[in-house]
Amino acid sequence: MAAKAGDNPDSLMTLATVFCLRNLRKTMCYQGLRNKLCLRSDIFLPSEICDKLVNTYMELVHTDSNFEPEESFFQLFSDPRSTRLTRVQLREDFVRDRDLEAIRKQDLIELHLTYCNSLSSRSLKTLTCFRETLVSLCLFGCNHIFYRKGGAPLACNEDTEDEEEESPASRQAIETDFNFQGFNRLRLLNLGGLPDEVDAETLLKPLKSLTSLDLSNVQLLGTAFLTQWKDRLASLVLYNVDLSEELVSTVVEIVHLRHLDISRESRRTSKCKMTRKILTAIVQRLVNLVSLDISGHVMLDNCTVPHFEEAMGRPSIEPCKSSIYPFQELKRPLQFLGLYDTTLCNVTHIPAYKVTGSKNEDQVLNAIEAYTEFRPELAHRAINQLFDIARIQHCSQLLRALQLVIAALKCHKYDKSIQVTGSAALYYLTNTEYRSDQSVRLRREVIQVVLNGMEQYQEVTVQRNCCLTLCNFSIPEELEFQYSRVNQLLLKILEPARQDESIQRIAVHLCNALVCQVDNHHKEAVGKMGFVKTMLNLIQKKLQDRMCDQVMEFSWSALWNITDETPDNCQMFLNCRGMSLFLECLQEFPDKQELHRNMLGLLGNVAEVKALRPQLLTPQFITVFSNLLDSKADGIEVSYNACGVLSHIMFDGPEVWSMEEPRRDTVMDKMWDAIQSWDVSSRRNINYRSFEPILRLLPQSISPVSQHWATWALFNLVSVYPSKYCPLLIKEGGISLLEKVLKLDSSQPETKDMASKVMGQCENFKEDPMETNHGQEVNYGQRG
Repeated sequence: MAAKAGDNPDSLMTLATVFCLRNLRKTMCYQGLRNKLCLRSDIFLPSEICDKLVNTYMELVHTDSNFEPEESFFQLFSDPRSTRLTRVQLREDFVRDRDLEAIRKQDLIELHLTYCNSLSSRSLKTLTCFRETLVSLCLFGCNHIFYRKGGAPLACNEDTEDEEEESPASRQAIETDFNFQGFNRLRLLNLGGLPDEVDAETLLKPLKSLTSLDLSNVQLLGTAFLTQWKDRLASLVLYNVDLSEELVSTVVEIVHLRHLDISRESRRTSKCKMTRKILTAIVQRLVNLVSLDISGHVMLDNCTVPHFEEAMGRPSIEPCKSSIYPFQELKRPLQFLGLYDTTLCNVTHIPAYKVTGSKNEDQVLNAIEAYTEFRPELAHRAINQLFDIARIQHCSQLLRALQLVIAALKCHKYDKSIQVTGSAALYYLTNTEYRSDQSVRLRREVIQVVLNGMEQYQEVTVQRNCCLTLCNFSIPEELEFQYSRVNQLLLKILEPARQDESIQRIAVHLCNALVCQVDNHHKEAVGKMGFVKTMLNLIQKKLQDRMCDQVMEFSWSALWNITDETPDNCQMFLNCRGMSLFLECLQEFPDKQELHRNMLGLLGNVAEVKALRPQLLTPQFITVFSNLLDSKADGIEVSYNACGVLSHIMFDGPEVWSMEEPRRDTVMDKMWDAIQSWDVSSRRNINYRSFEPILRLLPQSISPVSQHWATWALFNLVSVYPSKYCPLLIKEGGISLLEKVLKLDSSQPETKDMASKVMGQCENFKEDPMETNHGQEVNYGQRG
């Protein structure tokens, strides 16, 4: 069988790394003084393993809410005699000055710090510890690293673990003492987002051998200084740097460039138009260029070939056929061409293997891929366009689309715009149309990022998108690996203060589905989270509003499911005024058939718990149950469930019946009448997983009517759904119990007759196990 999309397993290295990080004290560490995590003395880890440990640790911290960060984790890598680090990637505010200081003795070759806004100028001092070995350095978005804390001078203390961290807001004094003197091996440098107060030219002057420089979003006083690397620089990124004649004349002098990025966030912010002359100069002078990004620029019309003059035939990447005049002079097609938010992406012939734009799915996916890490503002727009493709058209590159959206949501967990558009796109990319092509592993990745979004954002749109996306999965099966977490998040959504009706409705539906068809220990665990109280609070609110909507009905259905064979949850229902709410709902909504069925199904569960039945044995409740025997609501369901409740109560015998009215005999007579009025071929809105609560009513003489109700229930189910319920009855020993019914003198003739029919039905099924009734039952409620 062919593998499904995204089904590649993790490598053994990855699995082992994650296991060690989740079990540090059981594998490579021990608990030292003051609970400090220490590396075992007999361990030496090479750089391949250390790099993997650190980088995977960062990924787990940002993407797995169940992963607990270790305060002294980076201290494990403080001694290069036992641990070797060479390539480290750290991101977000989680990283502190002390973490870098902990690894200052390592001979780092690559250090990538992205959006690390908790770092101060203390970390600049630490950087100098790596100056003799560092080849690649990224400080993208580290907005506070060039500021001193509270105006203190640049310093690096040997023991700073206990030093109080100050908030980024307190960092106001610019650091003037730092430069890149001595970083002689540094070749690749990313200073994206460098503060305006820092002079890039002065800062970079000591660097003689740069081959790659990224100055995205940097305000440059002049650009001529870039020519000091004109014989070496192969990659130059000047995203959101204002285009000017000086900039263009400088760039075309750097003749060894292979990658040039002079793109902008949006055409709306563009001050200078991209002319045919500028593009021609770039193509003619930069003959080694393989990658060019001019996204976000206003293009003059004279850049493109008139439509009627375009080369005939299918779209071509041959430069000679290019619809963009200046690119006709290329010696070969570009490997990458960024045309996002330009008119050029819409032309027919573009001489590049990979193009970003908005014309088609391929261009949009290329844009998400190219811009996710450092340009979430562009990735957000591209994901929104992918959303439209998946919603209105058809996504032909499903695996790639899903992987890119998942990567964006993981990378920008704290970016609300990415979370909104990403979660919306996931909803359409995981729906029924695409489902058969997706592997279990890929769908689990989707669930993880969706739950991350729900956890991080209480904002209505994100919550709604995430809940809707979860509805695309088989519940509870596909969510079981995150069962506790998803229930906790849904219950949080349903807190009383939250009143968004659409989210409430979806969340209650999910809660109901999650507690249907799961083991009892799952139900008990969810009950302890406050599930029963939360549902009853929702019901109380709906009663106050005098509104019986889907939220009301789903809440009762969820209570029906979660109380099934879980006495603790039944007890919670009673303790939280559940019976009062039941009576109020009956009085307020006398004609709501589905509501009545759900409520009576729940009370059937309560009645199955012997220790709780005395709380139901009151004149008020018995009268209500007795009256509901006459109900024709939802076919026989309400009457059937009311009779089930009374059957369990009657089973406790006449000695517990202490009330004068209604009389026990009178109620039993009404039960007989109700059962005889039901059509035994009725189709059912119920789903039994076990007959145990029914079977315990069979071999007894205390309450013949209870025995009859149980026998009728079995005959109805094995007759209408033989393929499902005959094997279940046989498996649970029902045949031997029915034989006892036949032998009991107290059993009524009609009960014995029905018991014989049940046994005959099961015997016939064993001989001919073909389903004769092709109808499908509806799993509104769960039993056993």
